Amino acid sequence: MNEQIIARHWLTLIAPKTAPVLATSTVLILARIWNANGAEHSTGNAVLMTALALAAGAAGVFASTGWAGDKTIAATAFATSGALAFTGIAGYADGLSLPLLLWVLATITVYALAARNWRTDRRATIAHERQLGERRAEHAHIERVEALKAGTQIEVARSGAAYAEQLATALLTRATLPGFDPQALTDAGLPQLTTTDGIERR
Repeated sequence: MNEQIIARHWLTLIAPKTAPVLATSTVLILARIWNANGAEHSTGNAVLMTALALAAGAAGVFASTGWAGDKTIAATAFATSGALAFTGIAGYADGLSLPLLLWVLATITVYALAARNWRTDRRATIAHERQLGERRAEHAHIERVEALKAGTQIEVARSGAAYAEQLATALLTRATLPGFDPQALTDAGLPQLTTTDGIERR
């Protein structure tokens, strides 16, 4: 039961932890680029982003309350709504104070939501690893028991073969001794010895 041990690269370990701040930072950067290209004080752009954010929020509400609601779709819709609202405000605002404040709040919110999922995943991973460990221990115990049984059977077979060989050697040796007379043993009241390996009684 030798299993390959795979060492995870450090990038794969920190990538999930940095994803929320990278996402909110990307939205902030794109919003400020949009601001520099004419979104500042643009009523049409503000109305558009507001309408899109409200539509995404409504989709999240319907996905979470409908009879065929899906948690994944609802979470995606709410996240999209928040991102659109954040983009609209950051792109419409004059300075960086409000966009940076919203960026901090959005980042904290995303990490708070992600932490719950991380805890759930960690618990599931720990439970899975514990279950695998119990199965490995059980299989190892069964293998040890079977190995002991096989070893015992082999030793018993070897002992039986050695005993049979010694018995045959003793019978052959006794039959070749001078003056050995099986008939005398029979006359003395002992059971008659049968011939072994082609040696006939005298």
